[in-house]
Amino acid sequence: MAEPGPKPGMDPEEEEEADEELLHLEMEPPPLPLPPVTVSGRRATKAAPGSAVRLGRGAAAAAVEVEEALDPHTGNVGCTAEMNCFLDDDPEFAEIMQRVEQAIECGVFPERISQGSSGSYFVKDTKQNTIGVFKPKSEEPYGHLNPKWTKYFHKICCPCCFGRGCLVPNQGYLSESGAYLVDSKLGLGVVPKTKVVWIVSETFNYSAIDRAKSRGKKYALEKVPKVGKKFHRIGLPPKVGSFQLFVEGYKEADYWLRKFETDPLPENTRKQFQSQFEKLVVLDYVIRNTDAYISLTVLLPAFFEDRGNDNWLVRYEKQNDGIDLSDKDIQWINEKEPIIKIAAIDNGLAFPFKHPDEWRAYPFHWAWLPQAKVPFSEETVDLILPRISDMNFTDKGFDKTTFENQMSVMRGQILNLTQALKDGKSPLQLVQMPRVIVERSHGGSQGRIVHLSNAFTQTFHSRKPFFSYW
Repeated sequence: MAEPGPKPGMDPEEEEEADEELLHLEMEPPPLPLPPVTVSGRRATKAAPGSAVRLGRGAAAAAVEVEEALDPHTGNVGCTAEMNCFLDDDPEFAEIMQRVEQAIECGVFPERISQGSSGSYFVKDTKQNTIGVFKPKSEEPYGHLNPKWTKYFHKICCPCCFGRGCLVPNQGYLSESGAYLVDSKLGLGVVPKTKVVWIVSETFNYSAIDRAKSRGKKYALEKVPKVGKKFHRIGLPPKVGSFQLFVEGYKEADYWLRKFETDPLPENTRKQFQSQFEKLVVLDYVIRNTDAYISLTVLLPAFFEDRGNDNWLVRYEKQNDGIDLSDKDIQWINEKEPIIKIAAIDNGLAFPFKHPDEWRAYPFHWAWLPQAKVPFSEETVDLILPRISDMNFTDKGFDKTTFENQMSVMRGQILNLTQALKDGKSPLQLVQMPRVIVERSHGGSQGRIVHLSNAFTQTFHSRKPFFSYW
């Protein structure tokens, strides 16, 4: 008979079930209590369930087994390291994840971000420096372990408006990483590097059952090392989610937009900002970001005084060679060109499988900015147009129905963007174009298997949401 326990290739849920089976089989009947171990005349301290395991030197064999079971390379950290082995093709990102695992092993745990409607975490290294933002799938706005109660009350009190009917539910972490892939494919450079990873930490929001299982395994490992040694992992289960590199020196766009109203940018810097803004527009439009908001306090301060902006950030630095800025007579001599960059974050509500057509329209609020009234620059046209001319840009050979619907929306967005770039339109004119869906034609079928061809059909999406802005 095969020995119960985790098998290679199992997912975390299967591993947990195998560990439970092993625990029940091995713990019945219960083992006889071991005599207390003495070290230098003192009794060994008895550990409580879930606490650190401490064994005296007299239990050398047991200590070796416990040490092997709790070794970072075979415990939780090692488990996530194996799960993240696909990052080996990106050594720089793999090195960052190694720093994350080392920090958690040393007790520097991710810190939950108080803002937002989901469980997201600032991830730090051993020096307490923030190096990334992790958003677990299970703690997304409508995830079953979301630690924020706002969405729970939303679901209970207003179920008719619950969620966004145009999005695949609880797939925000894939949307985050997908936005980075599109950004890389188009050469935009506005989305910080984002990948899907596995991380485990005590500060994440786990169910009481998961925490009880973790304590039970540690207790079994302490009392019966032979049993604990067979567990796939000792501790809490890893969580899958998106990991986005932290960007330094950026502030919310709202702050700088207000600043630029009273203190206009130099002409060259203004052109840089316009170029960055156009790249943000291209990204949001192609992925049809339903969360592409800019704070409406910029537009209607009397009505939206408390609304904040957390969807895109701006970095603006005036370069100088160490001159005392109070010396106005020589400040202009050595001052370098200012640096301005945009970072597009919070892309978890993108890639809809249909255009919004129910309650809300989810418009692109940056369309009301003065920068959106300027036609796309030649620089943007030359960068983007050659990359989106082929409809197969979005073809990854994955023919599932929902995915194909998402691709139909994206192809329609790309078609409109292509036409807008060719016609010299502005971002505002772009978002006012008719909504288009470009579906792949069916090339025939054999039984239940439907074959999709490389021909496409263009249709206009005429249905509008109840609340529409255009």
